[in-house]
Amino acid sequence: MITVSEMSLMLSGRKLYEDVNLKFTQGNCYGIIGANGAGKSTFLKLLEGKLQPSEGHISIGANERMSSLNQDHYAFEESEVLDTVIQGHQKLYEVMQAKDTLYAKADFTEEDGLKAADLEAEFAEMNGWDAESEAAQLLQALGIDESLHHVKMSELMEGQKIKVLLGQALFGKPDILLLDEPTNGLDSASVDWLEDFLADFPNIVIVVSHDRYFLNQVCTQMCDVDFGKIKMFVGNYDFWLESSKLASKLQSNVNTKKEEQIKELQDFIARFSANASKSKQATSRKKQLEKITLDDIQPSSRKYPFIKFEYLRELGNDLLRVENISKSIDGVKVLDNISFSVKPDEKAVFVSKNDIATATLMQILAGDLEPDAGTVTWGVTSQQSYLPRDTNSAFNNDQLSILDWLRQFAAKEEDDNTFLRGFLGKMLFSGDEVTKEINVLSGGEKVRCILSKIMLQKSNTLLLDDPTNHLDLESITSLNDALIDFKGALIFTSHDHQFIQTIANHIIEVSANGVVDRAETNYDEFLAHPELKKQVAKLYE
Repeated sequence: MITVSEMSLMLSGRKLYEDVNLKFTQGNCYGIIGANGAGKSTFLKLLEGKLQPSEGHISIGANERMSSLNQDHYAFEESEVLDTVIQGHQKLYEVMQAKDTLYAKADFTEEDGLKAADLEAEFAEMNGWDAESEAAQLLQALGIDESLHHVKMSELMEGQKIKVLLGQALFGKPDILLLDEPTNGLDSASVDWLEDFLADFPNIVIVVSHDRYFLNQVCTQMCDVDFGKIKMFVGNYDFWLESSKLASKLQSNVNTKKEEQIKELQDFIARFSANASKSKQATSRKKQLEKITLDDIQPSSRKYPFIKFEYLRELGNDLLRVENISKSIDGVKVLDNISFSVKPDEKAVFVSKNDIATATLMQILAGDLEPDAGTVTWGVTSQQSYLPRDTNSAFNNDQLSILDWLRQFAAKEEDDNTFLRGFLGKMLFSGDEVTKEINVLSGGEKVRCILSKIMLQKSNTLLLDDPTNHLDLESITSLNDALIDFKGALIFTSHDHQFIQTIANHIIEVSANGVVDRAETNYDEFLAHPELKKQVAKLYE
């Protein structure tokens, strides 16, 4: 159990939150949500003891082991992969090292034998004899082949390192598991496995994530960082979101009778509690939901950017034809003989186990890279706007303010400060924020700038490479809704399951060995189709 009592935190002269009282109990998964800068990751650091509260205290049950997802992907470069995972249980790993050191001594004494016996007993008590097999099983479940288990971490690719560090956090069944953006960099199969793992995890899980689908699949409760407080609500992310909207509605309808408000809340809860869930806690959560009163739901202070894509020119009969594209990066072939086509009425997504493949393909389509072989043919009526994965590449002059940077893309009738300030205000750049220089912006602010540019360009074809990366949940929701409503053509990449499922009607799995191409289907159908599963598996053999 974790108990947070009357906790407050001052950070850089600002009170981030105050008088926080929470209790985290075994068998629950808690999602930490809040606007960018609200203090979600900071709260995890407080729980882990990396930061100390200004007031109050945080207490953890006696002898409870806490594990967290390491954010430094290069922290274990000289360690073997299997050893890196086992280091997730630091005490166990230290005992293993101490044992090995003793047994390696040339002059092994009677005193050493007594020490070794104590260590062996401690090792067995921590289930140490199963450590290597458990670590290997975690790695294989996450897609790290057995041939890589004894190589150094420095030999792995970035995506593989992320999986190993996730395995490290999960290793040894910790009593408390802290996960900060655990789905970042994972392919869909690994995310699915993690969802199942956490659904059956018997201890405390506390997770920060911008992946709405993931939060909905694994969370039993949400902790909302808002108004300088952290408050706990029963249910997953969608329940929190819809209940906060309902609270705002009921609060504004002052003339509605209390009985009618209670009935509306009860109907709302009945709809949500009936939803299926992977979590084994679903039954107990249903009982908790049914106890909720009007006082338990609260409006949110969240602000959503206004995103709407329009175009000036209608598309003709042809959009895109890609024929026999190949490309090598640093001597490694990432695309080989890739062919597909996209029609004007389609919203196509590229998915892959290799982000380099999809990023390279998007750069080729946008004209930022030339293929080594093959051709890309755009329909003559197509006008493309592009959001690159590396947002820094979209800004040539870092000294420009947001206002002056956006002015470059405005039509003549839009080129005045009043219009541009109003436009940026809708994208949550208010007041003097529009005079901030591009080079000091956060990743999320840069994405919102590029989306603003795309809206002004009014192109009929959008190329968006991992557009939800860096965005907060509110911006992701607004972008998601805008792309559902967009009547032009769309080609995008994403790791966000809900984003793909609700937008795409054409799925293209991309690998160095070709593509599996299926139009007129959604993402869930693509993933579940037995024949497509076989075809995708062959791509990576």
